[in-house]
Amino acid sequence: MRIVREIEGVRRTVGQARAKGNSIGFFPTLGGMHEGHLSMIRRARADNDFVVVSIFVNPTQFGVDEDLDAYPRQLEADAGMAEECGGDLVFAPSEAEMYAADAATYVEVEGLTDVLCGAYRPGHFRGVTTVVAKLLNIVCPDRAYFGEKDFQQLLVIRRMARDLNMPVEIVGCPTVREADGLAMSSRNTYLSAEQRQAAPALYEALTLGAEAVRNGCTAGEAELMVRDYIENTSVLRVQYARALHPETLAEPDYIGPPILLAVAVFAGDTRLIDNIVIRE
Repeated sequence: MRIVREIEGVRRTVGQARAKGNSIGFFPTLGGMHEGHLSMIRRARADNDFVVVSIFVNPTQFGVDEDLDAYPRQLEADAGMAEECGGDLVFAPSEAEMYAADAATYVEVEGLTDVLCGAYRPGHFRGVTTVVAKLLNIVCPDRAYFGEKDFQQLLVIRRMARDLNMPVEIVGCPTVREADGLAMSSRNTYLSAEQRQAAPALYEALTLGAEAVRNGCTAGEAELMVRDYIENTSVLRVQYARALHPETLAEPDYIGPPILLAVAVFAGDTRLIDNIVIRE
């Protein structure tokens, strides 16, 4: 698997692939690969002729008290898995390669970032949109792939690409789950045995709330139902449980679908998120 650490090397290699008439797919990651990541690389491989995977633990999207230092860093293993799933090139830059020492330019999407994770992680989405904009400018893909587990992030990046007239299709990929329903995440490895046993309550609660919405429950009633179900575990602490419009993230003034049910919880110091979208 070819691992490139310099921007110019990526641009040169992608340019050579495009000169041959190849379409370019791109999947940006923090690393810590699991089956959820690999499913998106496979999707990129199916849709495109040449696939670039970036592995970069982006410091600007982590808060002061978050897990930047602890986040898994396993470049060789991640690159090997990416290659097995159809990746052609891994871009693994250093922080200095991505950010000049005197960098003073940021990309920020307003409105969509005011709720859910944005309300509890100041600066997080500015870090995400800035680094994704930079990566898209470096790779210049036809399509870029993002997981629906981070549903707010997907909406924010789509809005950024639309508003800035970026010539890229932003493709959302379904959440991949463990057999017991827990959404796959690199942070699942932080969980103790007791916390891991309790963690499927997120998806169970969302499923219960989704059924209630389909049966005519209000958004507020669904939020309360999801929160109560999770907190009954006594192991998990709910940060938020929200029922919002799945495109605008506004509070719905109607009953029934479409609704995004989204939760964030703490299991000890580990933060987990999940969601379900109930369509018409």
